[in-house]
Amino acid sequence: MIEAGKTTFTQEITVTDRDTAAAYGSGKLEVFATPAMVALMENTAIRSLEGGLEPDTDTVGIAIDVQHVKATAVGQKVYCKATVTEIDGRRIRFEIEVWDDKGAVGHAIHDRFVINPVKFMSKL
Repeated sequence: MIEAGKTTFTQEITVTDRDTAAAYGSGKLEVFATPAMVALMENTAIRSLEGGLEPDTDTVGIAIDVQHVKATAVGQKVYCKATVTEIDGRRIRFEIEVWDDKGAVGHAIHDRFVINPVKFMSKL
């Protein structure tokens, strides 16, 4: 069961060359890219919901308000924690924190919406 304040998930990654701003084209530096951080945040939120959704449902991201506050070098570990903070009908809101061994890297408020994948895809 998904519960605000109780449903959480934490994971870690090691920043690789493919996670850099240079690789994403979002900058020229060989540092952890903002788009890579956002993908990690969304993945962590999704993983926090595993086993908690109704059968034949999934979620899609509908909003993210992100702050990337510090660079992280290739080879460093990055940690990400997503916590459900609010459930409003089919909208699930998360607070997400990212940090490395030197401190805060970023944070976000992220909303996901519960959908039926078959109905969702049939509307495209």
